[in-house]
Amino acid sequence: MARRGKKKGRPVNGWLILDKPAGMGSTEAVSKIKWLFKAEKAGHAGTLDPLASGMLPIALGDATKTVPFVMEGAKVYRFTVAWGEERSTDDLEGPVTKTSDKRPSEEDIRQLLPRYTGIIMQTPPQFSAIKIGGERAYDLAREGETVELAAREIEVGRLDLVSFDGEKAVFEIECGKGTYVRSLARDMGRDLGCYGHIADLRRTEVYPFTPQQFVELPALEKAAETAHSEAADFSGLDAFLLDIATALEGLPEIAVNDDAAARIRLGNPVIVRGRDAPAEAPEAWASARGRLVALGMVEAGMFKPKRVFGA
Repeated sequence: MARRGKKKGRPVNGWLILDKPAGMGSTEAVSKIKWLFKAEKAGHAGTLDPLASGMLPIALGDATKTVPFVMEGAKVYRFTVAWGEERSTDDLEGPVTKTSDKRPSEEDIRQLLPRYTGIIMQTPPQFSAIKIGGERAYDLAREGETVELAAREIEVGRLDLVSFDGEKAVFEIECGKGTYVRSLARDMGRDLGCYGHIADLRRTEVYPFTPQQFVELPALEKAAETAHSEAADFSGLDAFLLDIATALEGLPEIAVNDDAAARIRLGNPVIVRGRDAPAEAPEAWASARGRLVALGMVEAGMFKPKRVFGA
């Protein structure tokens, strides 16, 4: 019988809200954080392009089990569109494919914004991570293939014009999962008859996390000096982590006692108690002594665990 390999790293659990610098890919950022924390396991909740900066929530250890809840959360971006050029990648990285001498007026832009709010259809950019026949669209595009991606439904809660100088416009958008801001810049440029591409992109929020929880890479690297020394003191690094349950804001919390927690960790359902406890909930989480016990659902007054967490 083959033996399982010993897990490498520390069993550290929690969320780190990284302020990702421009020029660093999301996978590279996760690898960096995993190495700094010497963590057994790490993942992120929503890719940021290398040219983009801002909020990249990174889950360590058991926090990876809560990634889907963060992926579904609303995102806020601040972005700059440069008018007059369309590019193959819809941002500064790709070559210019179309040009125009026309420039929109501020009134032209403001009149266009309602068309890009609410439930709308959007065609993702060719250079995206969407799979076509098992291959990433950006890999096919880099090989020179023309990538045809189907339009998909997205939701834009708001789209505001922040500033405009004639050549560039700065916007802020609150949107749902699957929205491509690069596609938004491309489509607005086409609708305005002047073409456009992303000149700067920063993600400022990923619900339920806030900008106040940002951690910058230099601060982590500084704290890691002690962690990676002979002292091997990770307390400074671990202080940057948020509790796993921070990702579950908005879901019903079912408080249980220690006996019920033990039953739940064995995969057994328990009766939901308390005057304000829900009788039905498609998604909920159980806690004991303020600590996450399990993710699950409430059905007919019973909490039924789906994913359990260690004590």
